[in-house]
Amino acid sequence: MGFFEKLFGAVGEKHDFKQMMADGAVVIDVRTPQEFEAGNVPNSINIPLNQVQHKVNKFKSIKKPIILCCASGNRSGQATSFLKSQGINEVYNGGGWRRLI
Repeated sequence: MGFFEKLFGAVGEKHDFKQMMADGAVVIDVRTPQEFEAGNVPNSINIPLNQVQHKVNKFKSIKKPIILCCASGNRSGQATSFLKSQGINEVYNGGGWRRLI
């Protein structure tokens, strides 16, 4: 696994995020509250990137797959990497939020 894959998730990684969402995956948007209010994935939860490290227990309490998103995939990639390092295995970088609607 290369440096950028480790940091942001594998670029070529293929997941059917829409099917995962239909099956109950939780979408968490790590953009700022202002960005989130301007547009978001229906039923998504906003936990800004700078709060992710303080909300690890909240993430661990989610017993479904977690799809993270942001504007481009950069911040959600950082959050995905961090959460995986905390033992949360079923977390995915969904990339830019518009890809998920």
